Amino acid sequence: MMRFLSRLDHTRIAGAIARAEQGTSGQIRVHVTHRKPDDLEQRAQRRFELLGMTATKNRNGVLIYIAPKIHRFRILGDVGVHEKCGDEFWKTTAAAIETHFRKGEFTEGILAGVERAGAALAEHFPREAGSVNELPDQVTED
Repeated sequence: MMRFLSRLDHTRIAGAIARAEQGTSGQIRVHVTHRKPDDLEQRAQRRFELLGMTATKNRNGVLIYIAPKIHRFRILGDVGVHEKCGDEFWKTTAAAIETHFRKGEFTEGILAGVERAGAALAEHFPREAGSVNELPDQVTED
């Protein structure tokens, strides 16, 4: 776990989130849990809510939730994302992350996920006049 966290480049990840959000009204977050969740889906959904991701104006937030102790991750999107992006978005984004994670390239995996999420959000939720960054870009942990 500490190896995972110490290998993450938080500055690069926050920068990638900021760049990805420049073309969209969508919001992207990355969260790493120190826990060993019994129910990954439930914990990820709870963190999605705690991070305020259901409160975005267009319900277009995406969370990359990582549980290194159990070697798993989840990508969650709010209702607006599910309506517009389709199943292929989730599969290709997860595959891009997993490819890097299997090689121990944790920062690169997260960057790949953020870039794919940003591209999909920009396509379906282009930046609007007066758009503001609704949520912080930094990696969060619990």
